[in-house]
Amino acid sequence: MAYHLAIYLSAHGFGHIGQTAPVVDALAPRLPDVKLTILTAAPAFKIAERFHLNHTLIHNENDVGMRQSNALEVDIPGSWIAYRAFHETWTEKVRAEARRLEQLRPDLVLVNVPYLPLAAARLAEIPAVAMCSLDWAGIFAHYFASRGEPAARILEEMQTAYESAVCFLRPEPSMAMPHLGNTKAIGPIAQVGRNCRSVVERQIGLGSGERLVMVSLGGMDFRPPIEDWPALEGLRLIVPASWESRHPQTVAFEDLGIPFIDALASSDLLIAKPGYGSFVEAMCHGIPVLYVERANWPEADDIIGWLRRYGVCARLNPTDLRRGTLVDAVTDLLIKPQAPPRAPTGAAEAAEEIIAILKQTRPSSRRFGRTDIPQRASSK
Repeated sequence: MAYHLAIYLSAHGFGHIGQTAPVVDALAPRLPDVKLTILTAAPAFKIAERFHLNHTLIHNENDVGMRQSNALEVDIPGSWIAYRAFHETWTEKVRAEARRLEQLRPDLVLVNVPYLPLAAARLAEIPAVAMCSLDWAGIFAHYFASRGEPAARILEEMQTAYESAVCFLRPEPSMAMPHLGNTKAIGPIAQVGRNCRSVVERQIGLGSGERLVMVSLGGMDFRPPIEDWPALEGLRLIVPASWESRHPQTVAFEDLGIPFIDALASSDLLIAKPGYGSFVEAMCHGIPVLYVERANWPEADDIIGWLRRYGVCARLNPTDLRRGTLVDAVTDLLIKPQAPPRAPTGAAEAAEEIIAILKQTRPSSRRFGRTDIPQRASSK
């Protein structure tokens, strides 16, 4: 039977893409004729990099996420303004998205992790599944719960939308979500790459004894002053081409000509900020992690704690990253006993949940629900 999935992805970082693509890969053998419509504001090249099945991509601004001052700091005032504006026309947004779903006629809506499409799916009477290691209601409450009635009303709309999903799948490691009653824990989700070390060694002329370090600091540009860094004896760093680095011991990832996940699998160590995708992919390849702290980010403690429990990691002083004094930190971490890779079982578990829900429907033949919902007063 040919099912149609509408997949909504947050564009706040690339972890939402990284969590969802392996689930789609796990679904493919079970649903060989599945039709995919992906709705997101994330860059098209990132979608193409991770989603290998044929799909239709629709640019869609479907959530606020959190505004960022930079790659490590949240813009709290800007985020509050954005949420107030987003929810000012909440009713109209839900109706409009429900009408879009009526036109798309999916059998199931999968979100990671916008809540607006969940409210729209409920209105259009389409089953929906949420999946993520965080939820925006929990993030919003962390920053804004103390802001009185306007925040309470926004939070109620967010939580109601999330709880309208058939289930909310929480891949390991996840934030606690005690405010949601429909969560279900699943294993870690990560794409598994191929170790292309011999190819990379020949391509970049990696010397005997040199260690290969992947530097991946997330979906926002975060470039330390690499031109001021000293020599990095014994290290070669894979960095983004956008850094335009001329440091002799760096190589642009894009010049390797292999997928990111294969470059990571070929590396000795990862330097990253706390984020689900980078931490879990490293852990599932048995790669140690040096991380730069992400202050006041609610998810950070959970994923750092998980990595400390199962993997090998250490905090990298931001001053050392800025100055490029990395050799000692890298060496100290690499001489520690290394942890075995953790099995990424979550994608298969999520696929089983989705298939079980789809079996209760008839492909692309449902009758759609009403698209009128009660008005409510302004959230100003």
